[in-house]
Amino acid sequence: MNDINALYKQWLECASADKDLIEELKGIEGDNDAILDRFYKNLEFGTAGLRGVIGAGTNRMNVYTVNQATQGLADYLNANFKEPSVAVAYDSRIKSDVFAKSAAGVLAANGIKVYIYPELVPTPMLSFAVRRLNCASGIIITASHNPSKYNGYKCYDPNGYQMTDEAAAATYSYILKTDMFTGVKTMDFDEAVKCGKIEYIEEWLINEFYEKVLACRVNPDAVKKAGLKVIYTPLNGTGNKPVRKILELAGVGEVTVVKEQELPDGNFPTCPYPNPEIRQAFECAIKTAEGTEADLLLATDPDCDRVGIAVRDGGDFVLMTGNEVGAMFCEYLLSALKEKNELPENPVVVKTIVTTPLIEAIASAYNAEVADLLTGFKYIGELVTNLEKKGEENRFIVGMEESYGYLRGTHARDKDAVVASLLICEMASYYKLKGMSLKQFMDSIYEKYGMYLNTVLNFAFEGASGMQKMSEIMTTLRANAPEEFAGMEVVKISDYSLSVSRDLKNNTETEITLPKSNVLSYVLTDSSKVIVRPSGTEPKIKAYITACGATRAESEKKEKIIGESVSKILGV
Repeated sequence: MNDINALYKQWLECASADKDLIEELKGIEGDNDAILDRFYKNLEFGTAGLRGVIGAGTNRMNVYTVNQATQGLADYLNANFKEPSVAVAYDSRIKSDVFAKSAAGVLAANGIKVYIYPELVPTPMLSFAVRRLNCASGIIITASHNPSKYNGYKCYDPNGYQMTDEAAAATYSYILKTDMFTGVKTMDFDEAVKCGKIEYIEEWLINEFYEKVLACRVNPDAVKKAGLKVIYTPLNGTGNKPVRKILELAGVGEVTVVKEQELPDGNFPTCPYPNPEIRQAFECAIKTAEGTEADLLLATDPDCDRVGIAVRDGGDFVLMTGNEVGAMFCEYLLSALKEKNELPENPVVVKTIVTTPLIEAIASAYNAEVADLLTGFKYIGELVTNLEKKGEENRFIVGMEESYGYLRGTHARDKDAVVASLLICEMASYYKLKGMSLKQFMDSIYEKYGMYLNTVLNFAFEGASGMQKMSEIMTTLRANAPEEFAGMEVVKISDYSLSVSRDLKNNTETEITLPKSNVLSYVLTDSSKVIVRPSGTEPKIKAYITACGATRAESEKKEKIIGESVSKILGV
């Protein structure tokens, strides 16, 4: 505790650049638990960058932890690139603009050219800018869909996807050598703009982004004919302008924006957890829809890389899961391209290992390849890049992850809720012209391919002891592999950390060729599935359950009892 108190005193003396930090530090004087939580570790820099609670201390997001990370990035870039440049963007979160400008000043002080967006923009626009401006890296200040007390810092590589493990580890090694008070070069932002070291991104690049997104359409006329009525909420984030703009350019008939959630506000006053995966995020939109004939509710998260939907089902609105939207994209795009004789030879659909196996059943019907990758959209971005290098980018149909992230097109190498919102509206319009809602379309997919129900269980582990508890749980699972879940025998275990998949029925082993990752997968006798992994961005363990049954009722029953079994096995 002595070292922690010494750190605390150092911050009281040195963190004078932000009066909010000094007030916070003075407010916790003598509170050992509060001091410990802020200083027991440094925010770790990984492939997801930094993410943490905004505030004072080494375990918080503030200008000092941001500047230290940026100095490490600058040292890495200057050591590995000739005359590197960096694109910078930020979302609507508390202090996002402050952190972005502070990072830009550090880069400028290190002789690195900076291109920064003049206002908050979606994450995919940052990915687009990195590639379009030939930058060596990109930074976006965001904490995605986390509660308002969080912020984060994500780094991109020259290909426009998040840093690979190797680049992140190299950058982190430079960060560890940097003293956050004495080892960081800084430059006033306005001064750097005046002398040309920092340059604002111009309108032409934003317009080009829209052009690339519009080029991803398959049935553009359907949108103009259907008279689709949409209620949209950006959840007080970055999607407000871009999503409305793209829907306007596409000719979507009627878009009503949820007033309470229209403008940027990092406090997220009407939605404390601004996550389009949950019903709470749609409450204001559902209220706005009362008395209207809206076909579709659309919600993007604060950095507009994820999108969720609710569709009309009689007099109510039903939320569609990320797996269901992914399945609808897969069926719609493959069938529509085939119908127009535009389906490429050897089409590729890309998903993460935790995304529903229903995608494989759909793709098989169209002789499409499914690439099953680790969780993390950078792996999807990497695959698209490799296809492009071979001149085969046209094979890429769509990429998806169950957590509401999608990409069509090669303009970005990260999930993109702008293009996904456009295609959701196109898809809804296409089936509306056929007399079907998206709910009815999804039911037709289940009828055609089988009932796959998916759920994600989240087990949170907060505070200084949380990470240790998570590690112990994963170690225990490896040492004592479960033989069954809810009475259903485990027939196959895949350990992505050991790169081994074991078929327990045939007593055989095969090598997993994906990068090593702390993930355990269990296949059960009836093809139901359980996957367990620690989150890469939050202090929680996630369990992904797929329940397969002949009917919805049977699948729902299995889903429930498997979930209860998972909780018992994890001891939470």
